[in-house]
Amino acid sequence: MNKNLENIKNLPLLKNYPSRKEWEAACWRQISKSEQLLNLSTTSEERHDLVMRIAAISGLISGKSYRKISEEFFISTQTVRSAKKALEDRNYRSYSERGKTQRKKKVYSSGPKQKSNHKWREGKWAHRTKYGTVYMPY
Repeated sequence: MNKNLENIKNLPLLKNYPSRKEWEAACWRQISKSEQLLNLSTTSEERHDLVMRIAAISGLISGKSYRKISEEFFISTQTVRSAKKALEDRNYRSYSERGKTQRKKKVYSSGPKQKSNHKWREGKWAHRTKYGTVYMPY
């Protein structure tokens, strides 16, 4: 085995930490020091995403607009917004992760119902459907 990969054997033991989060943070500190471990454990797409997020954060710090950052790095403005929130919260969370707790819940109106599609025409009720107007005799 390559001597640079010896760090894998020396990862902290889970039993030495009171929680999995603390253990994960300790492992990340060790893994992030080794480029070879990062290359071994991440795909090129994951590395690309990480670089783009950091580039977005860099652009925000330098005062660029969301649109400018988005166009420069070919990333969505949603990614830039997530990077901005990461700066504010000191923790990156994807849009779907934030949706579990932070996004506003939809509020459904308890008011009057919407106007009906039915109209009285030619002595029959006309109802619009995706197939066209259907005339009901009642």
